[in-house]
Amino acid sequence: MEVSGVSNGAAREVPKGQDILTDPQKYREACPEYKHYAGFPHQPFSDGPLGLPYQRPALACRTFVSDLVEKVIEDLSQRLVDKDLARIFENAFPNTLDTTVKWHIDGTEKKSYRQDNGKKWKAPQSFIVTGDINAEWLRDSTNQLAQYQVLAKKDKKIYSLILGAINTQAEFVIESPYCNAFQPPPPSRLPPTGNGQEDTVHPAYEPSFVFECKYELDSLAHFLSLTNQFHKSTGSTEFLNSRWYEALRTILEVLDKQAEPTFNATTGKFQRNEYTFKRRTDIGTETLNLAGVGNPLHDRTGLVRSAFRPSDDATILGFYIPANAMMSVELKRTAEILEKAGKAALAKTLRDRGQSMEKGVWEHGVVTHKKYGEVFAYEVDGYGSAIIMDDANLPSLLALPLLGFVDSSNSVYKNTRKMILEQQGNPYYLAGKTFKGVGGPHIGLQNAWPMSLLVQAMTSENDAEIVESLHMVRDVSKLGLVHESINVNRLGEYTRSWFAWANSVFAQTILDLAARKPHLLFGEGKPPFVIS
Repeated sequence: MEVSGVSNGAAREVPKGQDILTDPQKYREACPEYKHYAGFPHQPFSDGPLGLPYQRPALACRTFVSDLVEKVIEDLSQRLVDKDLARIFENAFPNTLDTTVKWHIDGTEKKSYRQDNGKKWKAPQSFIVTGDINAEWLRDSTNQLAQYQVLAKKDKKIYSLILGAINTQAEFVIESPYCNAFQPPPPSRLPPTGNGQEDTVHPAYEPSFVFECKYELDSLAHFLSLTNQFHKSTGSTEFLNSRWYEALRTILEVLDKQAEPTFNATTGKFQRNEYTFKRRTDIGTETLNLAGVGNPLHDRTGLVRSAFRPSDDATILGFYIPANAMMSVELKRTAEILEKAGKAALAKTLRDRGQSMEKGVWEHGVVTHKKYGEVFAYEVDGYGSAIIMDDANLPSLLALPLLGFVDSSNSVYKNTRKMILEQQGNPYYLAGKTFKGVGGPHIGLQNAWPMSLLVQAMTSENDAEIVESLHMVRDVSKLGLVHESINVNRLGEYTRSWFAWANSVFAQTILDLAARKPHLLFGEGKPPFVIS
């Protein structure tokens, strides 16, 4: 089966009895762009007091279909007491499948998609765009697929889709490991999209292959996370092929290079970093200072540099703590898989690196705040300087328990959590007349991100806090989908009507609470909903 370039809006009625999935291209012209479609409400409306619209594209216009996903939607939506939350879940849970699978092959195609050397682009392959931008971010796509991982063992189509995503990300990492967002793969024959920027980057990249080349440590961690989640859910090691191992080798090379200090530890001489980035812009967060190098970093910290944050904003101090924490966890998880696969030496290399990064986070990433005590810093440089804040994008300090780095009961995390959820502690905790939450410099000082409230709910055991967070997101999702950000003083002002990552985090939050706090969603005494 091949899916390629299918439009994803609503379509006119299809004649009865005709199998629309056998020829989706036939209806392409009848499907409006989902970016436009998502910006307007569509019937039927929910039975809740908000009357939220039904925003799923017509079946002919969906980019991927899974019967098991439809069953989860039906079963869970029926049990949800709040019918407005049920409608958002109905729209959000399948949003990645409905709208962002721009290309997928599962290996049954007659036509070969392999390159001349016979190694690249072996099926399955999957190209998952972020939503309203026709490019794949490694981080976004991993998070967009996360709520389907648990279904992969039972659903062969989901299995193939996620395995394809791993294979495609491996090719991206091998070709351009310092880049964060990618164009459609060459064998998809989908046209590339320009980003309209003037960038000077080293190492150089091919613009027809790369959409944007901001080096973000968490992008590489997310490739490993996609792999580790898939293995945990399915037990499969089908991804362990020569291309995956080459991607892993490439990642380890990047970690080695980006752990190097700005000044040689022996001679004290300046040594230029392998990665530099300069953009012609008047927005300071869009480029690196000091001729594209960034601020100096110390040696022997165990930490690894990240030039940009998961928001795609430049780091101020290059040792970005959430990404180092995440990478340390994913390296150790990958080591366990390799150990079982008989790759003991490689597993040890990953485990040692993961432990070194973990130690570096605790030694250099924990600082003493005069009000909150010991807390995790957002960024450090190894010299003693630290940035105290948090951003809504993942990985974040707030999300450290979800990453598996610490338990939510850890005292340093609890201090940090208290700090970043208060305006007095976090300069990007934004509160206004109609909304509040963590924002960040990417959008500005008046917009908080619903995603931060969803992470707040998933990292809390307090029922009142969870309900408040969930209801705030519900009440600002007037179009039945989760936006990127909301103006905290003007409820109707938001960014991005179609942002698949945020919709996936909403779905993950509902599934988390359905298993962990069922009474909050289904009523007192009701059993949990668990996808086993």
